[in-house]
Amino acid sequence: MLPLFRSSTVWRLRILSCVQARNLVYHSINNPITPKIHFPHTDCSENLTLALSNHLITKLSRQGRINDARKLFDKMRERDVFTWKAMITGYTKCGLMEEAKKLFDRVDAEKIVVTWTAMVWGYVRLNMISEAERLFEDMPVRDVVSWNTMIDGYKKNGMIEKALDLFERMPERDVISWNMIMTALERCGRIDEAKQLFDVMPTKDAISWKAMITGLARNGRIQEAREVFEMMPERDVFSWTAMVTRLARNGRIQEAKKVFEMMPERNIISWNAMVTGLARNGRIQQAREIFEMMPERNIISWTVMFTGLAMNGRIQEAIEVFEMMPERDVFSWNAMVNVLARNGRIQEAREVFEMMPERNVVSWNSMVAGLARNGRIQEAREIFEMMPERNMVSWNAMINGYAQHGCGREAINIFHKMQDTGLKPDDITYVGLLTACNHDGLVEEGLKFFNELLNDTSIKLREDHLAYLVNLCSCAGKLKDAVDSIKRNGTKQSSFSWRAVFAKIHVHGDLKPGSW
Repeated sequence: MLPLFRSSTVWRLRILSCVQARNLVYHSINNPITPKIHFPHTDCSENLTLALSNHLITKLSRQGRINDARKLFDKMRERDVFTWKAMITGYTKCGLMEEAKKLFDRVDAEKIVVTWTAMVWGYVRLNMISEAERLFEDMPVRDVVSWNTMIDGYKKNGMIEKALDLFERMPERDVISWNMIMTALERCGRIDEAKQLFDVMPTKDAISWKAMITGLARNGRIQEAREVFEMMPERDVFSWTAMVTRLARNGRIQEAKKVFEMMPERNIISWNAMVTGLARNGRIQQAREIFEMMPERNIISWTVMFTGLAMNGRIQEAIEVFEMMPERDVFSWNAMVNVLARNGRIQEAREVFEMMPERNVVSWNSMVAGLARNGRIQEAREIFEMMPERNMVSWNAMINGYAQHGCGREAINIFHKMQDTGLKPDDITYVGLLTACNHDGLVEEGLKFFNELLNDTSIKLREDHLAYLVNLCSCAGKLKDAVDSIKRNGTKQSSFSWRAVFAKIHVHGDLKPGSW
């Protein structure tokens, strides 16, 4: 007999999907989408004005039609600095830095500050910081945009001291320069320095105020955030919404609701923020009331509502809201699969997954993780093998799935397959591997993986890594091996690791502290 979900909700969803597909076809016939620019088959480049040619190069590049853009560039009898910038920027946006550099290095290239900056931006965009740095230092002339571009590169790569040094060297700064340094300091936990910088800024724009409010709130200083908000010379709907969001995320839901009610105007983002905040703070009935009051709703509104209901244990209501959605995107479908899988309704999750009109890698990952979490490890592997593409989350889901169900060797085999693809493990991968070794008593393999983890400076050591190592070695009577690994850990040691060791000594008594 088919499950109830298939006989009721699933079939209603199938009908709704068909209706939506019909409406989409009708809409596409009666409201045709403006077509992309088509590169002319006939050679009319001579008749195009310089400005129009530059515009076409930019448009074609944005569409990913970089070869067509280059054809037009090559046929142009006259080029100006904007032509060169458009073509170089097109290559950089497509990740073709080698082609961009060849063009930049040509003897006839228009090399002014704009084209130099375009090249620096291209390297920054691809996180090729050393190349960006070399080019920036070679620039004969720099403007504030050039400096900001390089600072942004350092900021995005966590090189805060270099960003600060460059900021100090700047001959002139604009509000963007100040905002970038302020947010860089805040995001690496240096909130006091960020606040000091904010206080001395010669000019502040709306972004400055919002960044400071968000930074203070994110660092738990919600009262200061509220004070800065009150000091704002003028507030737009986005500033108000940011305050509502931050208050709600810090559990001050009553204050968030008051600010929401005080808003002179609200947009759909404001309403969504209030529904989300209430749902996350367990006030699901109030969230539902706000949802019902909304003057308009988008896909995010509906998705927030049904995931909030599920988060608060009201699964059947969540399904009903999902069924009522006038339209769905891949994210709402993914959320529904996740809701069902996380609540143990794995068969229904799989049925919804199979109904999806389109899937992305998140959809597949949700299904693999859901099946593995519910003990259906063989089905998880089958879905994993069917995936058209995989990312780190996919591999980790499979590794951790095997590890949690006592299939240590299979977890390690999957890990080796992941390595064959060129992907590097992350902290979650090592949680899975150490869990796998724990379940199967694979002490030597566990020590090997732990030492690999210690040698990889790009991965932050977690306390559960240490806990799994200590447990693995102590159960095998090899606690000294764990101690040796922890001592080799150097700066990555924590008091937790030693507490874990002492606890195991107390239980197993196989190592005397004096023997270390």
